[in-house]
Amino acid sequence: MFGGIHLYSSDSIWRQIFADLNATVHDTPSISVINFDELCIPPSVGLLELKSIILDAADSGRILGQIFGHSVSLPQLQTKLLVLLYKSGGMTASQLKNALGYAPDTATHTIDTAIYQLRKTYGRGFIRNTNGVYSIGEL
Repeated sequence: MFGGIHLYSSDSIWRQIFADLNATVHDTPSISVINFDELCIPPSVGLLELKSIILDAADSGRILGQIFGHSVSLPQLQTKLLVLLYKSGGMTASQLKNALGYAPDTATHTIDTAIYQLRKTYGRGFIRNTNGVYSIGEL
């Protein structure tokens, strides 16, 4: 089920479960593997939900690595936002809201705050807004 996925977990039970599911389990965390301990998995997770979370983490980690040139750990919303912008090439605020599960006309500053935090950390030009379309700029 997890063939080709490289994981780390400090929990011996999870390590055995991942090994049984054909994941490559690492003894130490590194930037090239998914750190399962950081994924905040709910206690009552089902197998399909677990698979979805891990595959999302693998995909997001790969994309963040392409954006930054190395492994980066970001909050979940910032990661989702960057993955969406990377995959789409650019999105309007209402498209971002919709893709992140908000109604386009919802009054929320959640996405604005995530963009502000990314710009604060990586520079104003990291997230561009050209004619109302957000895209990834330069680091």
